[in-house]
Formats: sequence, C-alpha cells, structure tokens
Amino acid sequence: MTSRPVTPRSTATDDRPDRGPVAVAFVLPGPTFERVFAPADVAALHAAPAVRLVHDRPLDPDDPRDAGLLADVECIITGWGSPVLDVRRLDRMPRLRAIAHSAGSVKPVVDDDVWARDIVVTTSAAANAVPVAEFAVAMIVLAAKRAFATASALAASDGAPVDVEGSWPVIGMHGITVGVVGASRVGRAVVERLRDHDVRVLVSDPYLDAAEAASLGVTAVDLETLAAASDIVTLHAPLLPSTRNLVDRHVLGLMRPGATLVNTARGGIVDQEALADRLDRGDLAAVLDVTEPEVLPAGARLRSTPNTFITPHIAGSLGNELRRLAGNAVRETVAFAATGAFTDPIVPDGFAVQA
Repeated sequence: MTSRPVTPRSTATDDRPDRGPVAVAFVLPGPTFERVFAPADVAALHAAPAVRLVHDRPLDPDDPRDAGLLADVECIITGWGSPVLDVRRLDRMPRLRAIAHSAGSVKPVVDDDVWARDIVVTTSAAANAVPVAEFAVAMIVLAAKRAFATASALAASDGAPVDVEGSWPVIGMHGITVGVVGASRVGRAVVERLRDHDVRVLVSDPYLDAAEAASLGVTAVDLETLAAASDIVTLHAPLLPSTRNLVDRHVLGLMRPGATLVNTARGGIVDQEALADRLDRGDLAAVLDVTEPEVLPAGARLRSTPNTFITPHIAGSLGNELRRLAGNAVRETVAFAATGAFTDPIVPDGFAVQA
C-alpha cells in the first residue's frame, strides 16, 4: 500500500559538458494533450531557459516521421494513453533520461527497461490525489447523513415525510469511527481533511507503524479490526496481486450493521459478489466510484442492490482539476532541466507497491 523508504539507484545528475537546454517532448495521444494541457503550459516550457521544447505537438515513438526529433529528446512528458515505453521504443530515444507523467499511475507506461536504464520518473499522483480526497470526504459526510438513501426515499414518497433518523442505525458525523484502508497519498490526504470533523480515524496499512500513525493522528490497526470497529470504511489502497479482493466476504461480514463502504480506489480491491450479497441483506451501504468491471453490465447485481450509490469513476481529476496535473508535469520538467533531478521522483524499488 505504501512503500518503505529506499535509496534511489540513480540521481540522474546532468553531467553534460555544455549543460545546454534539455530537449523535451510531449509523448501522449493528441486528445489527451488537448484535454490536459493549455497553451499557457506550452508557453511555460518555452519560457524556461533550461528547456528546449522540440515541438508544440505530441510526438509518436511509433511514427517514423518523429524519429529525428525523438532521437534528441532527454525528457518526455507522458499521460493517459501514452504507449508502453518498452525496449523497442526506448531505443528510439537513446538520450532519454527522464519521464514526467501528467497523470496518477505511471504503470501503464513504464516498462522494466525504464528502470534498467536508470531513467528517472515522476508522476502527478500528488496533484491527482487532491480531488480524490475531496470526493471521498464529501461522500463520507453525505453517507453519514444518509443523503443518498433519503433522497431516493423522498423521490418515491409521493409527498409523505421521510423518517431519516429511524431509517438507519447511525446518522451523522459526530463521534463516528472512519476506517481508512491504505496510507497512500490519497489515504493521507483523506486523513488530513478528516481532522476538520469530530471523528475517530483508524488506518490499516502493512507499512504504517505506530510512530508514523501517531504523527498522522490516527490509530494503526489490522484490516479485521478496522472493519469491525468502523462506521464508515473508505478504500485508498492500490490494486496489486496482494490487494485483489482484499475486502472479501470475511471482511465484509465483520462490518457492523449500519456501516458504509466507500470505494474511490479500484473495484478489484473488493469481492464484488460478496459485496452484493452483503448489500442484499439491507444493513450495509456502499458508495462506489469504481467497480469491476468499471462499467457494470446491464444485469450486474450491484446496479440493483439496496443502499448502493454508484458514480462513473469521477473522483479523480476532471475538467478544471486537470490544470493541477498539467502544472505539476510542467514544474517537474522545468526542475529536471534546471537541476538534473525531479522534486518528487518515484523510487524504483517502491514502484511495485504503488497505485
């Protein structure tokens, strides 16, 4: 879930004798480029003395027409839909030393060959964590007030009053226990925002020790304890082989009647059939921004289970929130060009346990 501190294998210092401007290129699909980056971002790269932007449009490592430009590139800016940087594509960029990813997870882009060549990598995961944490906390507050269920009851009531307090074992935020699964960037951002609420926070993460938990103002517990003790459980772990179906039938069975499960992480972290079974009992609620599959088929059980509120993966950066991603990628690119290092690099040895 979180990674242990380790020492990076490469500092990627700039030891070129001339120390001229660093050649930079966008390597991402055109629609992604148009969606994420504004003319001001391109202008900021042109204005940086240490940067030489080789072209204002994205380049394609599979297009022979871009081969000449890519052969000179030292840093690339990638994003959603960028091609996997395998050995074949990396060979077309022999001078490449750095990758600035303008999205959260870089796993769809970075191949093992990237690490083998000591290419340094950074992502905009911290920027993307902001709207996810905002959304998660908003869902926690609304779930605690039974906003979703009571809105549905009101719509079906034909004018009859809705008994909010009598409809559920726990109503409101005051004094409840919120269980955060995963002390990831998003998990920590959620913890920080929950400090504004009168709640007790438990965190389950195999890499979070008691001392660090104390510094965060939370209590570190195992997953079973968290599930049994929490009024609301919010998921912020990466989807890894070890976390697939982490919230299984046993864990769901431990959740108390009246509890709510909030998932803004990945659908595969939860056993979908086990969740549907528990929801069908009528004593658990779920707020799901992600499911597996991500787009549920028409007959999927979760489309009709009670106390279930599903959104189409909207917690991450959308609309004007994309400005954070672009700004972060540009700042990191300028930092690398000026100093030879990113300000927030990914540690290669921790890559496997990141989202």
